[in-house]
Amino acid sequence: MNLLVLATLFSVVLAEKSPRLKFIVNESPRFRFIKPENFTTVYHQQETDVLYVGGQGVIYKLSFRDKEVHDIQIPVVMDENAKELCHSKSSQWKHECDNFITVIEKVGDSMVVCGTRAGTPKCWLLVNDSTLTDMSEETAASNILAPFPSQRSISLSADENLYSALSAAAGQTGTIRRTFGSKKQLKTENKWLQNPQFAGAAVIPHEEKLKNEIYFFFSEVNSSSSLDEEPYRARIGRVCMVDEGGLQNVLPNSWTTFLKARVMCGKSGTPVQYNNFKQAFVLTSHLRTGLIYGIFSNAWNTTVVCAYSIEDIDKAFSSSKLKGYNSPLANPRPGTCAFKNNTQAHNQKILSVIRDHPEIEEVIGPVHDVPLELSVQDHFTHIVADTVLAVNDEHYSIIYLGTEKGKVLKVLHTIEGAFIIAQYSLFHDDSPVTNMAIDPKKGHLYIGTQLEVQRLPLADCGRYGLSCRECILSRDPYCAWDVHKKKCTAITTGSINTGSLIQTLDHSNASICGDAKAPKARSTIPKEVLVDKDGPVLLPCPVRSYHASYRWEKDNCIKTYPCTISGSSCVLAPTPELPLKEGVFRCLAEESGLQQEVVSYKLVFNGGPLSTSLASTLGSTLLLAVTAHWLL
Repeated sequence: MNLLVLATLFSVVLAEKSPRLKFIVNESPRFRFIKPENFTTVYHQQETDVLYVGGQGVIYKLSFRDKEVHDIQIPVVMDENAKELCHSKSSQWKHECDNFITVIEKVGDSMVVCGTRAGTPKCWLLVNDSTLTDMSEETAASNILAPFPSQRSISLSADENLYSALSAAAGQTGTIRRTFGSKKQLKTENKWLQNPQFAGAAVIPHEEKLKNEIYFFFSEVNSSSSLDEEPYRARIGRVCMVDEGGLQNVLPNSWTTFLKARVMCGKSGTPVQYNNFKQAFVLTSHLRTGLIYGIFSNAWNTTVVCAYSIEDIDKAFSSSKLKGYNSPLANPRPGTCAFKNNTQAHNQKILSVIRDHPEIEEVIGPVHDVPLELSVQDHFTHIVADTVLAVNDEHYSIIYLGTEKGKVLKVLHTIEGAFIIAQYSLFHDDSPVTNMAIDPKKGHLYIGTQLEVQRLPLADCGRYGLSCRECILSRDPYCAWDVHKKKCTAITTGSINTGSLIQTLDHSNASICGDAKAPKARSTIPKEVLVDKDGPVLLPCPVRSYHASYRWEKDNCIKTYPCTISGSSCVLAPTPELPLKEGVFRCLAEESGLQQEVVSYKLVFNGGPLSTSLASTLGSTLLLAVTAHWLL
């Protein structure tokens, strides 16, 4: 096969895996910090317009409106003597000798706030968004958060209790604990975790409240690794929320239901694996179904996204053999969720098994045995997701990915794979995305960097264009074409069954809009371009969809020129066989049967350089480059 044809086919396939649309967003409500906040945490209570952000010595309460953000700043005073003591003791952490607020969680009716306080953590209760009062002495702040902000800790509020996972650092082995609330405080045994680095935690609900669980996502040091093996192993750990500890002589203050499993992220059967669990987000239902999305990296810090079935994980925890335990398992099996008064599940023999064999043998693999196919060179830093009820009464997963260059990708995930709906450029400085929070009920996405926080609408249907085909080709489950109003509109609960909405999501199929009208021979008015006959000229065609194919035609298809995408334009690329001559050049875009004329130019040679007055009238529609090389 011709090499040019192969290259063309490869570029088409690659384009279909890249973002279809790219938007630069300037109009969203945003709040800029007075100074860079290098370590932040966020808390958003669902169905509100308020976002709490923990910073350096301050808590920001941000109230978002349509176009503006109202802020209240709550200072958290730091003892200067403690700072000085930290500097004298901690040369490794001297840049973190301050009070960084790394925990903000609502536990029952209380708002719990914790700060690192220069290596000596402390927690408070936030009252009326203005006053900090000390927590009870029985709650040790050192069990809730790490002493320095770069030592990652995870907090989760569930059923009026606070769960905390502290990564290993500075001689500490790392733990998973229940640290505050109405139930007994519990912890992991030291030998259960091997220097863990935590990536997230989530409640996994069940129809029976007894079986509610919490999953923890983390990486462990691979103690048996050789030079050619990955230094990390990705894990999922789980505990039952009804767990109240063991017997007086076996696990009295420890979990009796803790189990962990190895997680693989990579193409099955190949050595290319991603074992460092960076961040996770869970989509669940009360039927113990749903998906877990995780960002993983390898030794070269390449990031990918893997999806896991909660049903598969639940089945593995319920049926797999325990690693290193060869005897028949008792019934109920070790790790079963049960109340403490259930003597069958809480006898010394069963508790001894879970104490000595907390890992299951079965390895959890991703859905379809491969990571999501996302042709993006940027590194992923954060992930959130949502489940959307579409017009066909099916639920679809939408993923939002924050990147190291300050972009946000909106991704549709179906049984056919991943489709990148759009890429949003939000921040002028391209700072890495450090935090994200999603509110499906209110329809908002919050995105934060070290310099600012913004809010985007989940259903941003007006960006997709004015035609049915443009709306359908977006494949955005939040949006559908309203045949009565003739506009791309956000789906609401009441509008799904009206019969006026059309939508296709599993693949690009604009034929649902009906037969496309034949494009007019002259649908745009050519812009006259007067140029020097001997000077190079590059004519730009604005690119809207990066999944469309673009070409230039001269004088109504007498000659066809290739179109090379450069940035946000598709540039006319003449060849030695097809040099530029006077005439009308039209840029045509075609995608899934939809053909549109984007722009046209009438090229006129004048024998001299382009005049200053004419150049000024052309503005951004004309791209002139004094160069000896054509863009091919």
